[in-house]
Amino acid sequence: MSTEAESGTETETVPEPDTADPRPAWSRWVIYLGAALALLLVGATGGMMLTETFRDEPAATPQAGSVSVGFSQDMALHHEQAVSMANWARAHTDDPAIRQLAFDIGSTQLEQIGRMKGWLMLWGQPEQALGEYMTWMAGPDGHAHGHAAPEQASGDAPMPGMATSAEMEQMRSLSGAELDVKFLQLMLRHHQGGADMAEYARDHAAVPAVRTLAQSMLTSQGAEMDLMRRLLAERDAEPLPYP
Repeated sequence: MSTEAESGTETETVPEPDTADPRPAWSRWVIYLGAALALLLVGATGGMMLTETFRDEPAATPQAGSVSVGFSQDMALHHEQAVSMANWARAHTDDPAIRQLAFDIGSTQLEQIGRMKGWLMLWGQPEQALGEYMTWMAGPDGHAHGHAAPEQASGDAPMPGMATSAEMEQMRSLSGAELDVKFLQLMLRHHQGGADMAEYARDHAAVPAVRTLAQSMLTSQGAEMDLMRRLLAERDAEPLPYP
């Protein structure tokens, strides 16, 4: 027997320190992969920023009298009357179809007003034209090219298609089916006047966003005009004359 056994003592084995990472191997790979993806994202973002930095210079800011500025100023005012008519009809009609149409027109055109006025603020231009309306639709020789020249608005309506103060007052005095018909007649003519402006802006505005908005107006209001003609026919009523 050994001396250690005879003495009754035992020699303890001291474990060496474990310097290995206690986390499982798969978790370390997840961390590494996440770090690599983060670096890739940072690099991609930096690349996009550099790409934007070296793009061509933005187009010149549109000036007063330009199609982009004039359209935004005049169409915003044109829209404001449509929103006023739509809100009145929606609040006073008993017809669900009229109420839905009025809601669609009011909400769509209110959003478009905000967009156009936002552009004007960015361009440093007033919300309303300082001179006559719709002069932006005339070329250098004073004529609107490719479109009919804007007709003089009737009464105290500032632009074609818009209702006069007397017509607005009459609409507000009506109720029931008479209100519905008058609203449809005034709004249909209002859309027709706005379409002439939108067509010119779509074809002549230098700012792409303005051309896109003008085309969007033509598309949505074209569908609304078809609906209004159908609703008038269902009520044995005719559209108002439009030049």
